[in-house]
Parts: sequence; structure tokens; C-alpha cells
Amino acid sequence: MAPASKAEKKAAVDAAAWVFNVVTSVGIIIVNKALMATYGFSFATTLTGLHFGTTTLMTAILKMLGYIQPSHLPLSELLKFVFFANFSIVGMNVSLMWNSVGFYQIAKLSMIPVSCLLEVVLDKIRYSRDTKLSIGVVLLGVSVCTVTDVSVNMKGLIAAFIAVWSTSLQQYYVHFLQRKYSLSSFNLLGHTAPAQAASLLLLGPFLDYWLTNNRVDRYAYSAGSLMFIFMSCTIAVGTNLSQFICIGRFTAVSFQVLGHMKTILVLIMGFFFFGRDGLNVHVVIGMVIAVVGMIWYGNASSKPGGKERVSHSLPTNKT
Repeated sequence: MAPASKAEKKAAVDAAAWVFNVVTSVGIIIVNKALMATYGFSFATTLTGLHFGTTTLMTAILKMLGYIQPSHLPLSELLKFVFFANFSIVGMNVSLMWNSVGFYQIAKLSMIPVSCLLEVVLDKIRYSRDTKLSIGVVLLGVSVCTVTDVSVNMKGLIAAFIAVWSTSLQQYYVHFLQRKYSLSSFNLLGHTAPAQAASLLLLGPFLDYWLTNNRVDRYAYSAGSLMFIFMSCTIAVGTNLSQFICIGRFTAVSFQVLGHMKTILVLIMGFFFFGRDGLNVHVVIGMVIAVVGMIWYGNASSKPGGKERVSHSLPTNKT
């Protein structure tokens, strides 16, 4: 196959991975918003446990059918990943409860510089000036779109700090483990999803009771709420898989930067589906700035020297 053809094929697969992630991520946000707003199902941690339970079932079926080959992930690496991933989920839920929406959005935006720091320190990645500036433009645009009221308190600050670092480490580990142990996205998901499902379904009801003062076993389930829970779990399989695919093919930083397109799409969909006020000039300007930054980042990081490893080679363990 000619080099140009290989490059075109890679670009097509990359684009398909991003579209898959954007569609499933936006879809699950819309479904979850409807589930919580319309049916009052506020048990976010338990719902996430159900998501990973469904993902575990999917990977088990694929293993039985032979689509996922046997692979090995050391128990110590699995425990570290699950620790970071679960702290990410719990930290985000607690941060949203204890902080204003504006500070919660700022905390989410800070994951990009934290992910950059992890790549610089752990992977010896070097960013060009244009790449750094483009990341700054994305942060500016998304903050203009989403950051409104900002109030800070100590316990909310601690929750946000834990959420940001655990999420950044979890996403870094997705890329790290796939490279080090030569795991496909399906393989890694097959190792991590059962552990996350078990731990979240065990602890989720207690955490949700602490956060909402409501018990999931006393929720008044209906046909409508069960249908939305089923839809959420089904879409979550695609969301979990697409996240692993995208981070595996790219990096956590690229996933964070380009992933803010989902933030913009969620804002637009929110105006249409949930009856908010029309798009105002302030929000539109922020969207335009963010999109320009994303395009700039994609161009700058793909150029020679835009983002490169300087003197470090990651050892790989192949089964």
C-alpha cells in the first residue's frame, strides 16, 4: 500500500473514531439529562456502575465469540487504573455538588494543562509554541461559552483538585497501558470494566445517598425511566469504547482539546431540546474562538516538532 494511501486510511479511521466518540458522548449526556430532569433519577454513581456492567457484558460476549483475544494486564496496573478512574467519577460528582457551575467548568478546563504536564514529565513530550498557543485559544473559547458564576469554597476546591488530577491520570493511563502492554481498546476495556462495575455498584448506592439523601432502592421506577436507563447503558458502551479508542490512537491531551467540541454541541443541543434561551452573542463568540483553537491545534500538533517525544522510549510488554 502506498504511503499516501496509508495516510488517507489512518486519517479516515481517526475521523471515524472522533465522530463515534462525539456522537455517543453527546447522546449519553442528552439521555442522562432527560432521565434526571424528567424522571428525577439522580443516582449518577450507581448509573455509572450500570454503564460499566453493561460494558462488561458486551466484552464478555465478544470474548466468547472470539472477537477479543486473550491478553494480560498486571493486577497492580489494573488496581491503579481503577483507583484513578473511580476517584475521577466520584470527584466529578462531588465537585459538581459542592461548587458553582462556573467553577466546575473551570476545573474541567484545567484538565488540559494538567494532562500536558503529565505528558511533559512522564513521557518527555515537547510542545511547539503554536501548539501551546492553540491550547490557550481553546481554553479561552470554552471558558467564554461555559463559565458564568464563579464562587469558591475550600471543600469544593479540594473536590475539584481530586477530580482534575484523578481524571487526568486515568486518561493518561489509558494511553500508557495500551502502549506498554500492546492492548487494544477492547482488551483494556475487558480488563477494567468488570472491576469498575463491581466497585461502583457496591459503593454507588451509598455515595448517591450521601449526595442526594435519596435511596436508589426506593426510587419509583416506571416504564419510561427504565427505558431511559436502558438507553443510557446501551450508549455508554459506545462512549466507553470510543474514549479508549481515541486516547489510544492519540493522547489524553488531544482527547481533551478536541473533545471540547462535545461541550459546544451539548450547549447547542441544550438550547433546542431543553427550552433554554436562544444562542446569545456571548456564547456564539466563545464557540467560534474554541473551534478556531481546535483547528489550529490539529494543524500545529500534526506538524513536525509540533508535539514530539524528545529522549524517552516507553518499554512494551507483549503477551
